[in-house]
Amino acid sequence: MRKGGVSASLLALATFIAAVGTFNLTPVTIALAQETRVGPSGLPLPRFVSLKSGRVNARVGPGLNYAISWLYIKAGLPVEIIQEFDNWRKIRDSEGAVGWVNQSLLSGRRTILAAPWEKDKEQLIPVYSQPQDGARLIAQVEPGAFGQLQQCNGTWCQISFNGREGWMDQTRLWGAYPGEKIEE
Repeated sequence: MRKGGVSASLLALATFIAAVGTFNLTPVTIALAQETRVGPSGLPLPRFVSLKSGRVNARVGPGLNYAISWLYIKAGLPVEIIQEFDNWRKIRDSEGAVGWVNQSLLSGRRTILAAPWEKDKEQLIPVYSQPQDGARLIAQVEPGAFGQLQQCNGTWCQISFNGREGWMDQTRLWGAYPGEKIEE
């Protein structure tokens, strides 16, 4: 969740997206995952992290002198670090908005959103008891549901929504790259 105004660059991006047509984050995420590199911190770029606090300012540049473009109000929200400068991290959220955040406001704890790009559809996303199609259905979640990421085998991820654990198709998550393996 975020609040705030739109900077000129974000307005230009929105205009470009509207001119091009529907914007789907999944291909962008896949392309970025294939272009992994190491940042100045020694950690891979891009990478997923989460917000530590329920109030996180995203700025138009890497420093306190830059204007605030967004205010995130959801602690634990998964974001993607796409660039690093000193102790600032350029992040992207599930809606494609970007901004700079001080690293102290970010956590390495992995969280997910269930297929946020499907929010306009009225289709629930299945959560299974085992990492396979046809396994016992234990829950169904709405697109955009927030959960904790526990592990991924490259195809399926074990997640927890409000204390209910299960497995979801990894391609239906924002917070884990397709094919990414994450151990508990």
